[in-house]
Amino acid sequence: MPIKSEAATKRIYLDYNATTPLDPTVAEIIVTNLTEAWGNPSSLYPEGVKAKNVIATAREQTAKGIGAVASDILFTSGGTEANNWVISSTIEHFKQRSQAESKLKPHIISTTIEHDAISLPLSHFREKGEIDVTFVPVNKERGFVTPEDVVNAIRPNTCLVTVIMANNETGAIMPIAEISKLVKERNSSVLIHTDAAQAIGKIPVDVGLLGVDYLTIVGHKIYGPRIGALYIKGLLQNGGAPLYKIFHGGGQERNLRPGTENTAPIAGLGKAVEIASDSVKEFAAAMKMTRDHLEKRLKDDFQDAVVFNCASSCRLPNTCSVAFIGKNREGYNLVKKICGFSCSTGSACHANECKPSQILLEFNIPFEIAANTLRLSTGRETTVADIDKVVDELKHLLLP
Repeated sequence: MPIKSEAATKRIYLDYNATTPLDPTVAEIIVTNLTEAWGNPSSLYPEGVKAKNVIATAREQTAKGIGAVASDILFTSGGTEANNWVISSTIEHFKQRSQAESKLKPHIISTTIEHDAISLPLSHFREKGEIDVTFVPVNKERGFVTPEDVVNAIRPNTCLVTVIMANNETGAIMPIAEISKLVKERNSSVLIHTDAAQAIGKIPVDVGLLGVDYLTIVGHKIYGPRIGALYIKGLLQNGGAPLYKIFHGGGQERNLRPGTENTAPIAGLGKAVEIASDSVKEFAAAMKMTRDHLEKRLKDDFQDAVVFNCASSCRLPNTCSVAFIGKNREGYNLVKKICGFSCSTGSACHANECKPSQILLEFNIPFEIAANTLRLSTGRETTVADIDKVVDELKHLLLP
């Protein structure tokens, strides 16, 4: 029977890498602008001008939060759109740039540990015969994708390198700045993108220091609304990163993303990025404290029956990827028994067959460990008391 305690009646949330609740300040800004900035931002009368100014403020906040300028920020429906937009734009740019010069397909370099919003569109274009793709694996000894392996994959027809900034399942942080530096030294025309969905608000993010041409921002990972933004270096400037329309309509967002702007969520996103960047050190310290307490408690109580994945790698301060060793401890089955808290699993089981996360396997985690993995990700408000209740329930479920 599940443990009967306060943890069973008041659920503790430990899946902040999946999504986050709205910050109260962000929620207030969204609600306020739903009623006060409802005008069409393309209109010249006061109601429209007010909405336009709200969007301009949010663009400034978003840009400042990642060390960019406002003119290089476009708002999107979310991270999936932003990632697909980068991929389709760089493919189109290669085709236009190399017309009659080369019969080679555009070549894109990515990794085996990307989010589906990168890996699936790349696989789609490859299956259609439109591009060649190299998926660089994680270096087994170092626990992350190495810059040298990325650079060694460059071909004469390489147009884009896209590498996730921090993996959502293990928290492993990729060396984006080093990758950018070496790639540009090898071939300065290769464009570089990183999906920073998991990084913002947990570690410092500065596009200048990272050396990227594109960067994806996702609101619901940083206590904001479920929209996103895309940074494009030098947008519409000579020598800037290219961006092409993916659909057509009005002239909104620099005539690149048509459609009347979603003013209130955009205002919320700007504030969420501002809060996340201004307080990143404070948030990171708080999340790391509770994450470290979680891992200490688990190690003390489970001893050799617990394994931490990628713990030796540079990783996000809030992420614990942990496996409980033994039979009938598959993550998928364990999650179904948990009553007092929410988390993610590293496996999916159907018809008595357990299939671990492919991402975990790509991190060279053994099959049986990956199958028994849970991902526990702490948040800004997670407390030591929360962690103690979580560990107590796990002990009740797993220890005799």
